[in-house]
Amino acid sequence: MRTAPGAEEPTERRRAQQYRHRKEPRAAMLLTAAAWLAGILFALPVAWMILTSFHGETDAAKNPPDLFAPLSLEGYRTFFDAGPWPPLLNSLTASVLSTVLVIVLAFPAAYALSIRPVKAWTDVLFFFLSTKMLPIVAGILPIYLFAQASGLLDNIWLLVILYTSMNMPIAVWMLRSFLAEVPVEMLEAAQVDGAGLATTLRKVIAPVVMPGIASAALICFIFSWNELLLARVLTSTVAQTAPVFLTGFVTSQGLFLAKVCAASFVVSLPVLAAGFAAQDKLVQGLSMGAVK
Repeated sequence: MRTAPGAEEPTERRRAQQYRHRKEPRAAMLLTAAAWLAGILFALPVAWMILTSFHGETDAAKNPPDLFAPLSLEGYRTFFDAGPWPPLLNSLTASVLSTVLVIVLAFPAAYALSIRPVKAWTDVLFFFLSTKMLPIVAGILPIYLFAQASGLLDNIWLLVILYTSMNMPIAVWMLRSFLAEVPVEMLEAAQVDGAGLATTLRKVIAPVVMPGIASAALICFIFSWNELLLARVLTSTVAQTAPVFLTGFVTSQGLFLAKVCAASFVVSLPVLAAGFAAQDKLVQGLSMGAVK
């Protein structure tokens, strides 16, 4: 019995669909395995640092390392006995204040470069980006001389100003991509209702792009918290930050690996806590800014 020519077409289509359905789970499993592998590779050094921080100095310095060495809190005792609270408070002050200033200044700037573009806005964006092309070490001497002449050495407010200027280009570029997704109809409706610019930014636009603001603020906070070079050169004791305090555990004599790992873990806890608390908004904000 012969099959009609038209009957072969649905059969071939069904076979192609079945093959595609079999192929898709296999590809999804490979992508999942690759994602887990990448996550493990990124987390492995952090896990090793945490494990080393709970070992004694002798066990931490062994080569090859001993995974089953006795656990000890010696590194944490040394860290907290050294008085870390003033440097941690300085880092928190400089990071939080600079992040707030960055968001307050970058938000209207991003508005002027996206929703209501100013003239030559591409040149303005390039200027913002060009400020990140100069390495910080290339400008550290004039910054130091200015701070010395103005009496701002070892002053936390100098770090606040520098961290604000350092993170401003990143925040403007990020917020501009988020604001570009705001529907124009919302702004027109706000204008019809008689809302001014400040009211529109605060009550109409800000709630819509809040995930983007949160992600930009988190990234600026992390960059400020982890900054070392400026704090190392421009501070000594009064305005010393946590990264500078951490480097004090690296000595030329004796063993220090467990103490450094313990100090690194404690210093990284505020950043980890902030990232964990804002992870939903961070993912939402980054994905919103990436979709056009």
